[in-house]
Amino acid sequence: MHNNKDTIAAIATPPGESGIGIVRISGRGALKIIGKVFKPKDSRKVSNFKTHTLHYGWIVVPPHSSPSPLWGEGRGEGENEIIDEVLLTVMRAPKSYTREDMVEINCHGGIVAMRKALKMVLENGCRLAEPGEFTKRAFLNGRLYLAQAEAVLDVIRAKTDSALKLGTEQLKGILSSQINNLRDGLLKALAALEADIDFPEEQTAGVNLKQVKVYINRVNSALKNILDYSSRGRILREGIHVVICGKPNVGKSSLLNALLKCERSIVTPVAGTTRDTIEEAIDIKGIPVRIVDTAGIIEPRDLVEKKAVQRSRRFIDSADLAILLFDNSKILDGQDKALIERLKKKPAIAVINKIDLRQRIEKNKLKGKFKRIIQISAKRIKNIDLLEDAIRDFVYGGEVSIPEYAVVSNIRHIEALRHAQKFTEAAKRAIEDGLDTELVSQDIKDAMGFLDDISGRRFSEKLLDKIFSEFCIGK
Repeated sequence: MHNNKDTIAAIATPPGESGIGIVRISGRGALKIIGKVFKPKDSRKVSNFKTHTLHYGWIVVPPHSSPSPLWGEGRGEGENEIIDEVLLTVMRAPKSYTREDMVEINCHGGIVAMRKALKMVLENGCRLAEPGEFTKRAFLNGRLYLAQAEAVLDVIRAKTDSALKLGTEQLKGILSSQINNLRDGLLKALAALEADIDFPEEQTAGVNLKQVKVYINRVNSALKNILDYSSRGRILREGIHVVICGKPNVGKSSLLNALLKCERSIVTPVAGTTRDTIEEAIDIKGIPVRIVDTAGIIEPRDLVEKKAVQRSRRFIDSADLAILLFDNSKILDGQDKALIERLKKKPAIAVINKIDLRQRIEKNKLKGKFKRIIQISAKRIKNIDLLEDAIRDFVYGGEVSIPEYAVVSNIRHIEALRHAQKFTEAAKRAIEDGLDTELVSQDIKDAMGFLDDISGRRFSEKLLDKIFSEFCIGK
């Protein structure tokens, strides 16, 4: 296990060609180490640089430096020269991301320049950072609550504006603030109970228990409200799975292309062109959507089509929302009715396609079977915005509606909140049943413990390793 007092370094930008590449250094020895390999243009000492300043100069190979076994190579002639022209950013503790001395080398973005700059600082005293170690140090040094540290990854991985907003709200500490407020409420209840336990001769148990119950009820109600919105927060974070289904040649592939605004699926007049599922990610009205175009084969003619049908059925069964497509120019037949029956218990939107053709479909037969019926022309890109609105309304106003603020979306947080609510419920019942106040006190302490798991007041190395292993090395 590495020492948290080591000075660490890593490349903080993705590999490849770019305008700028960043090598990040953090730790007590950051300024001393960079002073060995950075040559400023004005010849000032790095140790005299003020915090939050930018300096122009060069990364160089220090004279008389020996090769490092980490890289397994010797020094050739001419290596005591300039490696790259850079800008050096200096951030002194505690006003930095990690609350340690930090330095960032802004190199040219080529992979060779960045690797050589990293090589120099590693050879002169730095250790290569582990995944997420910079953010881990920010948490351990009190810069971030654990929930905020986890939100950093949410911001990095955000695929839509809504997911980004959710991540930045968590990063600002909104969830952590709410958790701390709930903890304070439980702490007040615990203080009243502990006074009763420590000084029973005062005979204030009745008054104390009445006030304790008020505190517990407030916290329990708040926990319930947060948990009620948790599945909705998950939608913004992870998105929903939408499946396009229908019998052959109703225009499923055309609809996928219209939603994607590009030709992803092959479209022909021949029924059964799509012989397998096609899956794509798309942003619909700020909602991350994983959309699947399924094969429209009802009666398979060979083994390939049989497997395609099986895959289509699995996607239909597991989807959050189904879009069932109908052909406006055809009357409803047995295949349509079989699909309607299959989707009877699943959230679904009925979409009548090919409205540019003469109507033969009996729309009245679809009424009462679907909450939304939308008429479109996928080929002519007509009314596609109405379908996008319907998908948005399904998320924000339907079975998985999203409030203006999504409080929690992380599964670890949700589980901890569920356990906390379970213990507040137990404490409330214990008071109502007249049980010993020490039992009530223990339930409150257990609830506080699970809240502490979210904020990071209580943690294990195993938990931190699991959380930060998902980060990239330079973050």
